[in-house]
Amino acid sequence: MAAHFDLVVRGGTLADGTGGALFEADVAVQDGRIAEIGRVAGAGREEIDASGLLVTPGFVDIHTHYDGQATWDDRFNPSSGHGVTTVLMGNCGVGFAPCRPEDRETLMSVMEGVEDIPEIVMREGLPWNWQSFPDYLEALGQRRCDIDFATQVPHAPLRVFVMGRRGVDREPATAEDMAQMAALVTEGLEAGALGFSTSRSLFHRRPDGALTPTITAAEEELSAIARAMGRAGKGVIQLLDDFQDTDDEGSTEFAMLRRLVAQSRRPLSFTLLDLSVYPGRWQTLLREVERANRDGLAIRGQVAARPVAILYGLELSFHPFSTCPSYREVAELPLAQKLARLRDPSLRARLLKEEPVYSNPNMLAFMRNVANMFVLGDPPNYTPPAEQRLDARAAALGVTPLELAYDLLVSGDGRTILFQPGANYTGCSDASMASMLRHENTVMALGDGGAHYGMICDASYTTHALTYWTRDREGERWPLSWTVQQLTDVPARAVGLGDRGRLGPGYKADLNLIDFDRLRIAAPHPVHNLPGGGRRLEQKAEGYRATIVAGAITYREGAATGALPGRLVRGAR
Repeated sequence: MAAHFDLVVRGGTLADGTGGALFEADVAVQDGRIAEIGRVAGAGREEIDASGLLVTPGFVDIHTHYDGQATWDDRFNPSSGHGVTTVLMGNCGVGFAPCRPEDRETLMSVMEGVEDIPEIVMREGLPWNWQSFPDYLEALGQRRCDIDFATQVPHAPLRVFVMGRRGVDREPATAEDMAQMAALVTEGLEAGALGFSTSRSLFHRRPDGALTPTITAAEEELSAIARAMGRAGKGVIQLLDDFQDTDDEGSTEFAMLRRLVAQSRRPLSFTLLDLSVYPGRWQTLLREVERANRDGLAIRGQVAARPVAILYGLELSFHPFSTCPSYREVAELPLAQKLARLRDPSLRARLLKEEPVYSNPNMLAFMRNVANMFVLGDPPNYTPPAEQRLDARAAALGVTPLELAYDLLVSGDGRTILFQPGANYTGCSDASMASMLRHENTVMALGDGGAHYGMICDASYTTHALTYWTRDREGERWPLSWTVQQLTDVPARAVGLGDRGRLGPGYKADLNLIDFDRLRIAAPHPVHNLPGGGRRLEQKAEGYRATIVAGAITYREGAATGALPGRLVRGAR
């Protein structure tokens, strides 16, 4: 029989991204698009028997930081190993374009401090074959990768490009500065950026402790950019904010977001978390989101599908003793030698007594909050019970949490990972996270792939969402079709990518074939495969029978096929 299609996936159980009931059907693919769904009579040049498998659209992660990795690697690991077929980068106001040669060191410093990307990795990996933002998109447009990728115009490099040292030092922008920034954002949108991003979080600091360029930018500066986006009629706004002025009555920072959306007439999303240091703040912010949408202002909260946690270990970027003065004696030793020294009782006694020294006070406070840490384990448990927390375990053993943390880190082969849920697990409960995720004005996101190489590994949240919320959670579980919709159609439409996220004729042929009962996440582990021998955390999954991008099979049983159909996505679809 002559082939009618490039590929036919036969007999799978489809969760088509609309949130409707699961159904059994074939999927025919031609020229990178879905050609037919149902009982497909025509043959495919290649066919896959999907009997007993869940067939979904490819997942869309709208919050990543692959801005650098996209220029030196053709694989978006770890995201592409977890069913993700499209990523949006350029979030939180950080990135590498626009950039003059004399400002490269500054932008690398910002990325090192904010996103935990080692300087050597950027120095060895970035080709810097651009200056303007359109130049950067031209460079990305030459790349051939395993998945599709899109980007936004980030505020920090924009500000430095326009203002130079004044921008780095966070001086107020002049009227001329603001006009130029607005024009450059418009230029970026016209060239294909999906939006503009910024950060107002005090957690975002350079390695020397200095705040990043955007943190204290005046509303007038953001308004100039918002108005330009309104004139262009393009783009989304993404923002990270601590909302430190929030109380039960509301937030003046959020009031500013309302004004930006009103001025731009463009959608805005921001990171929404149940932070353990600000319990209950998420409820106030979510009420503000509801009110904004009732008033016709398109504002969404980006919510993580599992506790947002920092990972600590002897092979990772940080642990509770990594910034103690005496630790410098062993910091650069190979693991085996480091372990031998750390097991010396005299060094142990010194490190337990010493006060750590670090330039970022917020990060330092997290690192030393040992009582709220857990051992991650393998397979990893992201919602462990309170009795497994280090303070509870230490009390049962008659030691301090700091002593227990030390002994756990140096136990066994020295590869123990301590897990500290800083958000979405207040009181060792997932209830607030569930409330945020189920809200109609939120979107599942915050994979952060391409960043935090040695301290966070949340790009596997897509697999976690499917396994935990629909299959393994104790108590209420969510419909599988609804959860698939939150990973596909909802994020795609939130950023204007209406050509993907669903299984239907004419949609992009991005699919996952999943053995749902076998779906599992392995523990993260460090690998040294970045430029300059840099380290990052990798995390594998089991149960993805195949991942398909634009009709090409990119992964089979988690192994790369060599196909690289992924391309830069320019503009809304």
